[in-house]
Amino acid sequence: MKPQVAQVAQVAQVVGVEVPQEDVDAIVALVARVEYSQQNALPEVFLSPFRPDAFWTTAHGKRLTGAEEIGAFTRQVLPATADHEITASYAVEHILFIRPDIAAVKIRQRPVTRDGEALDEVFRGHEDPSALVDERPDAVPGTPLYILAKDDGEWRIAAAQNTKVIDPETLASLT
Repeated sequence: MKPQVAQVAQVAQVVGVEVPQEDVDAIVALVARVEYSQQNALPEVFLSPFRPDAFWTTAHGKRLTGAEEIGAFTRQVLPATADHEITASYAVEHILFIRPDIAAVKIRQRPVTRDGEALDEVFRGHEDPSALVDERPDAVPGTPLYILAKDDGEWRIAAAQNTKVIDPETLASLT
């Protein structure tokens, strides 16, 4: 069973310059589209919100520069995940509108089974969560940051950093 685009919960915090609610909604929809593309191994859907000059840093530190390089990498790795038992859910936690057309978006990325079971729960309250990182690498959550630019009325990814959460305190306090 493949997850479908989830209804993204209310954004925890929106700060910065004032913008219309439609901009917040568009950003939440963009993140939901990224989630959908990841869950369903759809490279072209994943790539659609990127600016041509964007750069992306993977959770393992690989820097990809420009839509062509991001596209080549994504077309190579994403289709291979189609049959994986584990995928990820995405929730917009924080949006900072730096300007009306520039936003920094903090996302909570949780590893989940195809049935929607959150795997990162194993870390919550654990005495030594860092010991579990090696035992359960499939359960390590991510904490992406997207920098978005509004080009011709459409929000697009200009830069992104996808980081794995390995800090023991953070892992133990997952909520």
